[in-house]
Amino acid sequence: MNKKKHSFGINIGSASILLIFVLLCLISFAALSIVSANADSKLTAKVLERTNAYYEACNEAETSLAEIDKTLIRVYLESENADDYFSSVGHSKSFNVSVSDLQTLVVQIEILYPTRDEDTFYRITKWQVVTDED
Repeated sequence: MNKKKHSFGINIGSASILLIFVLLCLISFAALSIVSANADSKLTAKVLERTNAYYEACNEAETSLAEIDKTLIRVYLESENADDYFSSVGHSKSFNVSVSDLQTLVVQIEILYPTRDEDTFYRITKWQVVTDED
């Protein structure tokens, strides 16, 4: 007589185990991509804020340079010669524009005496963002 042993249990096939493993992998990758997208979004917002602050500071510096240019033109037209011109305006100017709480845009110009109509009244020697130290 042939006696066969029958075992009763849950037989989970290899296909089911593979399916569970694939689902766990997909859920893990989905969670990682959501976290990564959230971090990228926050970084993009910070970069946008810093870029806008920098360009606002640049616009303010350009406005200041336009005012300086108007003053230099007026003094040039009123002065008799280069010595008179430089005694009124000096040879260089510098100013700072705040970019953020921690950064400042430093602008330095060298004042020139134009000899031709095409010449400029100043040359920018420094245009630099400097981090303020506490």
